Amino acid sequence: MKLVVVGAAGRMGQTLIRVIKETEGVMLHAAIERAGSDKLGADAGELAGAGHLGVPITEDVLAGFLHADGVIDFTSPAATNEFAALAAQARIVHVIGTTGCGPEDEAKIAAASRHARIVKSGNMSLGVNLLSVLVQQAAKALEAAGWDIEVLEMHHKHKVDAPSGTALLLGAAAARGRGINLAENSVRVRDGHTGAREAGSIGFATLRGGSVIGEHSVLFASEGEIVTLSHSAGDRSLFARGAVKAALWARDKKPGLYSMLDVLGLSANP
Repeated sequence: MKLVVVGAAGRMGQTLIRVIKETEGVMLHAAIERAGSDKLGADAGELAGAGHLGVPITEDVLAGFLHADGVIDFTSPAATNEFAALAAQARIVHVIGTTGCGPEDEAKIAAASRHARIVKSGNMSLGVNLLSVLVQQAAKALEAAGWDIEVLEMHHKHKVDAPSGTALLLGAAAARGRGINLAENSVRVRDGHTGAREAGSIGFATLRGGSVIGEHSVLFASEGEIVTLSHSAGDRSLFARGAVKAALWARDKKPGLYSMLDVLGLSANP
């Protein structure tokens, strides 16, 4: 399977290139970076520490997508919208790990999925997606006992969106378990005299610092006890491996918008 990596010079892009080289059944077809990058023209494999691959980093997206089977995308919402439209035109697989997408971005991605096979997730790892299933089950089981739900996350100091895509994924799982709408029941900021915690809300706490790849916990707190479900990521390659697995899984699927729960067989409607 011929894969394109966009954002190829970034930390995640380089990790993807290394994983693609190591994975049977896939090859690096093109490596895309933004116009003006000082990495344009460099061999993508050498830059990623994967050895010479003969694939120069380019800004030419159209040429990169030509004859490709799929694209893996951990970039920005604006760039992802562009890539989704191109993937739809090319009728190829688009794996999206981009976070920070708003409602308008989500609508554009959904529109593109009418023609492309899109797998989108706030986290590509098996562990986090399994955690989301457990969170949903716990939220449903503990609903009637007056348990409060808080989502805590920490990432490296360079992360630009908050809460993280994984935190929102876990919050959405908790909301599904409770049968409520996350957007209408989430609390993202607490400052000053906030008053008592609103019953039934789902709170988010965000920490940033150092080189932390990803730490996430969902706390269920009642009178006298706390249940904590958590996940710790120690290596970006786990996200890259999940993304490549998603691309291979989606290759023979019908156009549509899928999640990692579908890829991993954890969805209620596989």
